[in-house]
Amino acid sequence: MSGFGMTAHRTTVTGRMITVLVTAPKLITARVLAKAALEARLVACANLIPKIESHYWWQGKMESSAEVLIIFKTTKSKLKALEKLIVAKHPYDTPEFVVLPIIAGNKRYLAWVGASVNPKR
Repeated sequence: MSGFGMTAHRTTVTGRMITVLVTAPKLITARVLAKAALEARLVACANLIPKIESHYWWQGKMESSAEVLIIFKTTKSKLKALEKLIVAKHPYDTPEFVVLPIIAGNKRYLAWVGASVNPKR
């Protein structure tokens, strides 16, 4: 698979690492959520992607709005606490909280994710 950028530095993960997608109505809201998750050591990283356009059904009508997508990288063991934090601090009644498994990645990067959410004291 070297033609697809796969090298000896990549490793297969057994479901321990995850990516969580959350949308927010504004950049300031996304920053507050990201900071809270990082300070609680629930995530290693939060990427904020502003100016996405979302189209969806809400209360029986098709809606659309500008939002910010937050991509969190974390471990499965932090998932419940992260969801609790997001739901508690998010301004939406029904915030997006979608979990995707990380099935493979750079070995050093994935080790960093794990170490970041579980620092040695």
